[in-house]
Amino acid sequence: MGVWQLVGVGLVMLLGLVGVLVPGVPGQAIVWAAVLWWALTDMTPTAWGVLIGATALMLVNQALKPLLPPRRPGESGAPRRTVMIGGVAGIVGFFVVPVVGGIAGFVGAIYGAERLRLGSRGAGWTSVRSVMRATGYAVLVELFACLLVAGAWLGVLIWG
Repeated sequence: MGVWQLVGVGLVMLLGLVGVLVPGVPGQAIVWAAVLWWALTDMTPTAWGVLIGATALMLVNQALKPLLPPRRPGESGAPRRTVMIGGVAGIVGFFVVPVVGGIAGFVGAIYGAERLRLGSRGAGWTSVRSVMRATGYAVLVELFACLLVAGAWLGVLIWG
């Protein structure tokens, strides 16, 4: 696979990761399609292993969706940009501090944005709990699954 195709796959994955944060955009399917594109072009056992693992992880994520609270962004009282800031920080955090940085970045950025907006530490944490109940858990689980797939793909490119 050429460099430009790898850049294209990476951009499609990034689009899917951002798509997870936007209601109505099938971000998870976009990330999976990027891995499929890569595996069909690369045709190595490692690429197929990543595709099989990504498929299994995405299916488990779909099975967990009904168990999580539905996304109700209006009920949290926080602006939509708060979840967007948390999502972007979660994506960056996942690659800066592998795996745990995604969760810490997501929740930490929501807290930071809400503390700045509301002005106090207690109000910030109360808002974080409200945001996580209304939309955060569903977004975080889907984003984390997509980040694991993107991280596996990137890991294979770098070390595989």
